[in-house]
Amino acid sequence: MDNVVDDKKVNQVVEVRKVLSDAPDAPGYELPLLLFAGFRSLIDRLHAELAEQGHPDVRPAYGFAMQAIGVGGATASEVGRRLGVSKQAAGKTVDRLVTLGYAERTDDPTDARRKLIRLTRHGLDSLSRSAAIFDRLRAEWAEALGAQRLRELEADLRTVTPPERFRLDAAGWLGGS
Repeated sequence: MDNVVDDKKVNQVVEVRKVLSDAPDAPGYELPLLLFAGFRSLIDRLHAELAEQGHPDVRPAYGFAMQAIGVGGATASEVGRRLGVSKQAAGKTVDRLVTLGYAERTDDPTDARRKLIRLTRHGLDSLSRSAAIFDRLRAEWAEALGAQRLRELEADLRTVTPPERFRLDAAGWLGGS
């Protein structure tokens, strides 16, 4: 992430913390880094707590995949489409979820040629625990920022991220599953 701009070297990742907090306008690159850092802090805390609660093998990509499978189940192709990855990449992640006991392959009752991927009790338990942990983490942010400010932040983010742009394909743009 090193760039040369106007004969001066700028390391955006390192320099982001050096920006004065009272500067009227932060450099443009700071916003995505701060959003990503917030995302990572939530996800890292989530996975640490999930590990303590009996789900040490869950990785972020698995959480996205379990969300893509959903409570009704899905085919590997559907999981791939929902994640924005190939059927093969989705199949590899599903294979791992099956091996770990978070998902299972079943016959599709509407089409004998298809296999559905369904979440097991273990998979559903991890999603349920994730929801409770996210609620606690959000409450911590509300305490740190103030409940009203957090609601405003969420509303602001909804404004700049319209619903049709919200997709689960983080695995795709983060480089794999």
